[in-house]
Amino acid sequence: MFEDISKVVLLSDLDGTLLSTDKRITDTDRRAIEHFTELGGRFTVATGRTVQSFEQFLSILDIRYPVIMYNGAAIHDYTSGKTLYSHPLPKEARSYVEELLGLMPEAGGEVLKTDGTYVFSNTDYQQLHTRLCGIEPTYAELKDIEDGGWLKVLFSMSPEDVEHMELLVRKLGHGGVDYVKSSEIFLEMLPSGVSKGSALAEYRKLSGMEGCTFVSIGDFDNDTEMIAEADLGACPANAEDSVKAKADLILTRTNDEGAVSELIEYIIERCRK
Repeated sequence: MFEDISKVVLLSDLDGTLLSTDKRITDTDRRAIEHFTELGGRFTVATGRTVQSFEQFLSILDIRYPVIMYNGAAIHDYTSGKTLYSHPLPKEARSYVEELLGLMPEAGGEVLKTDGTYVFSNTDYQQLHTRLCGIEPTYAELKDIEDGGWLKVLFSMSPEDVEHMELLVRKLGHGGVDYVKSSEIFLEMLPSGVSKGSALAEYRKLSGMEGCTFVSIGDFDNDTEMIAEADLGACPANAEDSVKAKADLILTRTNDEGAVSELIEYIIERCRK
């Protein structure tokens, strides 16, 4: 499985994994990624972020391979500027959002499309998410956001309200969509069956990826399918227990201590053997 490092593709989650608590990429991880790619390894990212919000990391990471985005609803190639794969939400998504806002008007929210982020409920928690992503969204009424190409809807609210909405959507039984918790204050609506794991399965089909070994690393609920789908799934020491239960390799370092560099050291050692 690790005979040739040039055939190893490493996909890393961002928040809670590659990014430290203060949203930086540690020097330890950055140097390790540079070393890995100099040896011929292929490094990329699997994230819930949008095409626009991820651009700030391009120059830091020198990403040369397609990136899994929107928690698996799209794969985007920054080299060609093309979205290679996308799986949008069903048309019923708008009515589902309207129903949830009617029941929980305190929830912040945004619709994410390849052409931008559309904020329809600009609460304090939503403003926090906008700052974290470092983007300039479009502010619009939900009814004014055009149909088509909705890749996901993100709801932002207090941790206790996230738990409440999780219970609520189970009772409502919305068809054609899944809800995934991507942090303590974010709950996302995704197309049914779509995850970072389903996107990884599509990634294997991309041109030039034939015969590659896929390694993934992530820390939260929205990473579990990707960890299970990979040939080797790893998680940092700070990962949720549910993620650790799925991982083949639980690292000793946290995201603040260079967990990705520890995984890269493991890969390089396996390749040498």
